[in-house]
Amino acid sequence: MKVSDILRFKGSTLYTVAPKTSLAAAVQTMSEKDIGSLVVMENSQLVGILTFREVINALAKNHDALHKETVGSVMEKSPMTCTSEMDLDKARHIMLDQHMRYLPVLDGKMLNGVISFYDVAKAVVEAQGFENNMLKAYIRDWPAAEESGAPAK
Repeated sequence: MKVSDILRFKGSTLYTVAPKTSLAAAVQTMSEKDIGSLVVMENSQLVGILTFREVINALAKNHDALHKETVGSVMEKSPMTCTSEMDLDKARHIMLDQHMRYLPVLDGKMLNGVISFYDVAKAVVEAQGFENNMLKAYIRDWPAAEESGAPAK
């Protein structure tokens, strides 16, 4: 399975924000849209990612951060990325190794979406369920001659 398979099921909705946006406005958007990250874009280029981790860190350092800070001052400036053709296992290992919950999907300079750890986990569970069903169907349809140990005719 590839990252593009997740994007195909997930849909094309992508939420972005500019670095100059206030942190309060970004948090409001994240809350309204029930999303955990915003991709930070400037001049059609990915320049960072804002997740609840960065928001919480900013609030821990400065309790007025929502009103005083901009997205650009607290965002992750060099997020790891993947391509849509990357194998899902490789993307999953990047997310685990780097402790990332959100991974922007870039093909060249084109942002195609963001996959979350939830998206990856859901895809893995669905793939395992499909494999289980196929194995159960195969076992149910096991030829009687092979099952009893008698030679097939």
